[in-house]
Amino acid sequence: MRILKIQTLRGPNYWSIRRHKLIVMRLDLENLAETPSNEIPGFYEGLVEALPSLEGHYCSPGCRGGFLMRVREGTMMGHIVEHVALELQELAGMHVGFGRTRETVTPGIYQVVIEYLNEEAGRYAARAAVRLCQSIIDRGRYPKAELEQDVQDLKDFWRDASLGPSTEAIIKEAEKKGIPWMPLPARFLIQLGYGIHQKRIQATMTNNTGILGVELAGDKEATKRILDANGVPVPRGTVINFFDDLEEAVEYVGGYPIVIKPSDGNHGRGITIDIRNWEDAEAAYEMARQVSRSVIVERYYVGRDHRVLVVNGKVVAVAERIPAHVVGNGKSTITELIEETNQDPNRGEGHDNVLTKIELDRTSYQLLDRQGYTINSVPPQGAMCYLRATANLSTGGSAVDRTDEIHPENIWLAQRVVRIIGLDVAGIDIVTSDISRPLREVDAVIVEVNAAPGFRMHVAPSIGIPRNVAGAVMDMLFPNEQSGRIPLLSVTGTNGKTTTTRLLAHIYKQTGKVVGYTTTDGTYIGDFLVESGDNTGPQSAHVILQDPTVEVAVLESARGGILRSGLGFENANVGVVLNVSADHLGIGDIDTIEQLAHLKSVVAEAVFPDGYAVLNADDHRVAAMAEKTKANIAYFTMNPDSDLVRKHIQQGGVAAVYEHGYLSIVKGDWTHRIERAENIPLTMGARAPFMIANALAASLAAFVQDVTIEQIRAGLRGFRASVSQTPGRMNLFNLGKHHALVDYAHNAASYEALGSFVRNWTTGQRIGVIGGPGDRRDEDFVTLGKLSADIFDYIIIKEDDDTRGRPRGSASDLIIQGITQVKPNYRFESILDETTAINKALDMAPDGSLVVVLPESVNRAIKLIKMRGVQEETQPQQSTNNDSQNGVASSSAINTLI
Repeated sequence: MRILKIQTLRGPNYWSIRRHKLIVMRLDLENLAETPSNEIPGFYEGLVEALPSLEGHYCSPGCRGGFLMRVREGTMMGHIVEHVALELQELAGMHVGFGRTRETVTPGIYQVVIEYLNEEAGRYAARAAVRLCQSIIDRGRYPKAELEQDVQDLKDFWRDASLGPSTEAIIKEAEKKGIPWMPLPARFLIQLGYGIHQKRIQATMTNNTGILGVELAGDKEATKRILDANGVPVPRGTVINFFDDLEEAVEYVGGYPIVIKPSDGNHGRGITIDIRNWEDAEAAYEMARQVSRSVIVERYYVGRDHRVLVVNGKVVAVAERIPAHVVGNGKSTITELIEETNQDPNRGEGHDNVLTKIELDRTSYQLLDRQGYTINSVPPQGAMCYLRATANLSTGGSAVDRTDEIHPENIWLAQRVVRIIGLDVAGIDIVTSDISRPLREVDAVIVEVNAAPGFRMHVAPSIGIPRNVAGAVMDMLFPNEQSGRIPLLSVTGTNGKTTTTRLLAHIYKQTGKVVGYTTTDGTYIGDFLVESGDNTGPQSAHVILQDPTVEVAVLESARGGILRSGLGFENANVGVVLNVSADHLGIGDIDTIEQLAHLKSVVAEAVFPDGYAVLNADDHRVAAMAEKTKANIAYFTMNPDSDLVRKHIQQGGVAAVYEHGYLSIVKGDWTHRIERAENIPLTMGARAPFMIANALAASLAAFVQDVTIEQIRAGLRGFRASVSQTPGRMNLFNLGKHHALVDYAHNAASYEALGSFVRNWTTGQRIGVIGGPGDRRDEDFVTLGKLSADIFDYIIIKEDDDTRGRPRGSASDLIIQGITQVKPNYRFESILDETTAINKALDMAPDGSLVVVLPESVNRAIKLIKMRGVQEETQPQQSTNNDSQNGVASSSAINTLI
């Protein structure tokens, strides 16, 4: 077997709208193409020996063991690889279950689709599954050591990518509230929401967390001084920078017992408590100095360690933290008790799990010695043996929920402390013998204020009620049930996507909002280009959604991006599907128009249930998408007598209709006439029906998002088929004696649409400079030739600079074949270089003629035309005389267009 390609999907996609995280592996079975598993000697036995847990896979029989039943009876290897890849992830603790295997039109080549939780793990599992199956085929087995290494590698991927329990708790709460999130390219930085409504978190720090508060909380001595100055009970202490000052510091705080800790440490690092002699004080000082240059010496207060969590000025949870310890059973050594404790499935490495595995360090041995133990001691039954002096969960500690026990005065004090320090989320560490009594009554103190406090002890206490502290954070960031979303409109189709996207963005600008939009020629925010290029995939969508100024997102969603990565968002408010026709067939295993329609339908299906799928009622493949989406339906049509639209309106639906020369919105018994088509520059004086259809779609998409008719009308009137607003889309230029038109038509449907405009040009010759992308099928080029022969009077055939793997001249030969099939005596010539071909056409054009350029590079074509000193027109303008003047079409040309 041979892996041909592995792709990672991250959003709604061709295979699933709901499952966004999918690996798609193109797998060549090679000599196994016609060999089912039951014909491979020993394969079933080897697979069961390697992965007996596959017994839990149901598969098509619908029962436990169903998949292994299929293997025994005979199934293809692609199907087996799918299940193995899923099971490898399961063994590593990643619970995934979705998979698909489909054969392509190429015999023996399969698309194997598997779900993943971690991207690197998913890709690894796909490769490992192929390796495992091939090993069993070749050797009859897969070595246990290799399988164990695979599982360990997968665990490592999963652990390394973990965001930590606090961040994950916030993200889960965001998902529960329907607030979108995405990781940003900075360590553990997460964006919640889109555009102008976004918030950011890093662990439990948020947009609202002030740097002054974080800096102050990080300086423990400064924090203590400020709190002391404000009457808050804090330990008596001092800061020293040199060992020679230690003895004086001990005397200053009142003698032993004392605490020594680094001035700016965290997670309990470098802290030693309950120090009772000089020897221990020396050792504690050296340990603290390893963490910080400055060392704090404080009086030690006897009591239990409590963490009070304050969010947005309110106490939301309280936990008593218990240092790492083991409890004796009278039989086991301390080492054995630690090993047994670490077997708890709730304990993991670092912050992987709700508790952390206990590990010993130098302070652990010192603490054991003070208790009269060594690691080989056997504590008596019920004896508690402490292994850490501090109660941090990160060092193996545990927690007991005390939220319902804290005294109101202590709540008030904790909230006051956080306001003094200046934090939106903070953890207050209190040492007290009884949290249910005021601190002053029991000689208790506040020992620390922590920015970015961990949530583990609250969301998963060892004892007590879990507290939804993440919910408090989300309520602070998104009050009053705010969604964090901005209006998001997605546009797809075979032709017209870019024009419609740009027009829709322009209409939305009439509302005064900042619009971010992506197209095949670039990414834009407002009136400014962010990045040029074919930016219709998820990465470009994220540029818009991550920008904090964007109030509306209009995203062109092309076939390639959906295939490669899925959509760049989970849901849209509006999904527009313009049309589906033959283009890109045979690329990416999309071989039929039906498959292409299914791919395009992702945009309609990913719309919110209360949003709108805007569908072309005149295209039966697009209209059929209404049955697949849960969203509301809005149709647009060029046919005012459409039965589908009539029934839809009678049932209370909304539609955009071209009737009596007007673009109109129809709903129920009323009709809003937006504008006459001839007054909309984009439609070339109502002579470009395909542009009218685009305008209908854009108008309808805006209308269902509550853009007013007046704003839509203003947008339509102010949008032109110009180089500045729609480069490469019906850009018309006056060259004085003749005209040139630049358009990006590159498939049969776009040629036909363009032909409806070009055929009306009857004042002179219609000259076409034509070609097509090299990765299209042979029959597609033949079709372009046939269509061109019916549109133009003379044709110059050119080829793209990038032939996309096709031999130079091959595309030209196929186009000529199409031309001569329909018109054997047709006049044409082949000039493969695009620049030379364009110049030749412009030089040879007779008076009154129209040169239509369908280029690979729109910018190059426009530059070549403008070098001739011409003016651009957005539509033919009628002259006051019969002569073509500078930049103005002659009346004879206009009359023939009418």
